[in-house]
Amino acid sequence: MPDLLLELFSEEIPARMQAKAADDLRKMVADKLVAEGLVYEGAKAFVTPRRLALTVHGIPQRQPDLKQERKGPKIGAPDAAVQGFLKAAGLKSLDEAKIQRDPKGDFYIALLEKEGRPAIDVIAEIIPLIIRTFPWPKQMRWGERSAKNGALTWVRPLHSIIATFGPETEEPDIVKFDVAGIEAGQTTRGHRFMAPAEFSVRRFEDYVAKLEAAKVVLDPERRKDIILTEAKNLAFAQGFELVEDQVLLDEVAGLVEWPVVLMGSFDAEFLSIPDEVIRATIRNNQKCFVVRDPKTGKLANKFILISNIEATDGGKAIVAGNERVIRARLSDAKFFYETDLKNWKDKSADDLLKKFDQIVFHEKLGTQAERIARIEHFGAGIASSIGANVMQVRRAAQLSKADLLTEVVGEFPEVQGLMGRYYALAQGEDASVAAAIEDHYKPQGPADRVPTDPVAIAVALADKIDALTGFWAIDEKPTGSKDPYALRRAALGVIRIILDNRLRINLLKQSLAQIAWHIAGMHLARLAQARKAIAELEKTNLDEREIQRLRSLISHELSDERARELSDETVSTSWVRVNDLLAFFADRLKVQLRDQGARHDLVDAVFALEGQDDLLMVVRRVEALGKFLDSDDGKNLLAGTKRASNILAIEEKKDKRTFDGAPDASLFKLDEEKKLAAAIDQVKAEAGAAVAKEDFASAMSAMAKLRPAVDAFFDKVKVNDDDRAVRENRLKLLNEIRAATRAVADFSKIQD
Repeated sequence: MPDLLLELFSEEIPARMQAKAADDLRKMVADKLVAEGLVYEGAKAFVTPRRLALTVHGIPQRQPDLKQERKGPKIGAPDAAVQGFLKAAGLKSLDEAKIQRDPKGDFYIALLEKEGRPAIDVIAEIIPLIIRTFPWPKQMRWGERSAKNGALTWVRPLHSIIATFGPETEEPDIVKFDVAGIEAGQTTRGHRFMAPAEFSVRRFEDYVAKLEAAKVVLDPERRKDIILTEAKNLAFAQGFELVEDQVLLDEVAGLVEWPVVLMGSFDAEFLSIPDEVIRATIRNNQKCFVVRDPKTGKLANKFILISNIEATDGGKAIVAGNERVIRARLSDAKFFYETDLKNWKDKSADDLLKKFDQIVFHEKLGTQAERIARIEHFGAGIASSIGANVMQVRRAAQLSKADLLTEVVGEFPEVQGLMGRYYALAQGEDASVAAAIEDHYKPQGPADRVPTDPVAIAVALADKIDALTGFWAIDEKPTGSKDPYALRRAALGVIRIILDNRLRINLLKQSLAQIAWHIAGMHLARLAQARKAIAELEKTNLDEREIQRLRSLISHELSDERARELSDETVSTSWVRVNDLLAFFADRLKVQLRDQGARHDLVDAVFALEGQDDLLMVVRRVEALGKFLDSDDGKNLLAGTKRASNILAIEEKKDKRTFDGAPDASLFKLDEEKKLAAAIDQVKAEAGAAVAKEDFASAMSAMAKLRPAVDAFFDKVKVNDDDRAVRENRLKLLNEIRAATRAVADFSKIQD
């Protein structure tokens, strides 16, 4: 079967756009082919800094012939309907139609046949449309045609198009089309400098071989392999070890068509700068890799660069040019670093922090100084619950954002936190405080490490929960794929910190306190009253009586009626927002557990229980519930509980009431009722006691004792008895089954 070769050769394709462009081209062509009935065997796209290429294997020579039936009007229908049918179906008369027998009446049927077209003709229509609608994030027009309506836009000027189609054993045909005056052919060019001459290609294998001869490595994955292998070998040959960087590797592979690996050096005096700053300077400014001494683990005064040309002097001029630029950039970085150290020592970090009074964190959430104060207050509360040194937590929180004011972080934002640690140590701060400054941003992704020092844990949780509760308080939550404040990442960070460190954190109380703080800070007349409201809120057991008492206390502190209304709004809105935030945590936890192989519906079943905000206990419940449901007892009990819930739902809808309350033992007629009631009482007691001890495995074992009684009840007992009182009593017994299982989870949330 024939293959398609397509190349779109342009002036340049920016590295950041290349991977998506290749994927878009493959998907767009593949989708169009399939839509036209041309089902292919395989497709693969390739990209270099100057060309976007695609090969599609096993395309049929032509479209399949289509046969379809068009249903017409009933026999005896008005003439207008008949004529409309004939015209739409392309028939001359009803003699060309068939009749379909139907109980509702006989209908005319038109049998339509459409002959398939040659695939090359279909492709000639598809490709120009794809080129004109290609989704580049940024596009440009060029040349004389650019002023005309409908002028072609592309990421950079498009120079030529290759489009050939044909079987492997024959000379392929050129797919005839043109786009904005650029005619498809079979001619391309090689490397911009080393092989700029044009040459013709036939099919994909020929294309790849001739490109290689013209100093172009088409496959980006192969370019990455070449760069990584040669960079490692060159570093090893000099006694060093390459510091691998996948993001940088992806980028430099998109900057070269013919990678040549070279090594340069810089003055050893720059090694006094922190390694991370050296790496950021060389990486960001020159797209070069750094190397380290494998004995010490410290960076060496060498770097590896990737050239796009085999220079006649062996690359000496290229290396020298990069060394000049890197020397200048490292000189700047050294100046920034030394200036920051001097400022921290001379002025002290506390003097620098006063600048945060003038820096807005968010227009609705106040300044950075106010955010730092919240993190300090909240972190101190967490510290006392996890055994961290409260004074160290307060100090780390105060300094947590200080390095945002430094020259180095201003130049390289990716080293924030890290530079705070360096500057704090230089100023003589405690090592735990310094470590917490760096680690409070962590984890920033699934591969990032989680803080383990108690001081760092407290500040990291305070920072993330403050961000989450703050944006929830002002109702700016993630929507769809949009998450401008990285709140999903913050929630996953909270979850990982809690679970990895096996912490017992009451998220409801902590989050409610913070949300109330945010809302109070926005609405109450004076911050003093807001703080009193929050302090009182943190002391409550979070039941309705305490909330009412809180309303009274806040209102007592404030004089005008509007302030009283706002105090009520603080409390009531806090509850709404925190419940929504807990649901968000549940969704993130489901993502986390699903990645570990757990079932998301079990998370729903546990979170559905009131007060389930201790994530560590939620996970332990989910694990125990999952093991229980894998057993026969668990599966059968789930089926019985679902059956009870379904019957109750039907009868509650019919009677327009619920069947709460304890069943009347005097109305039990059958032994199965009595045994079920006794089993429920036993299971409630045993499971409740086990849950209280946080022994969820024992709670599940207790639940298993319910299974035989439930099975026997449904085998022998008619729920909807003719006696109304007996029926109602049995429905109450079913409700007791549902209530008993809720000791461990809401079984109605579990999927069969």
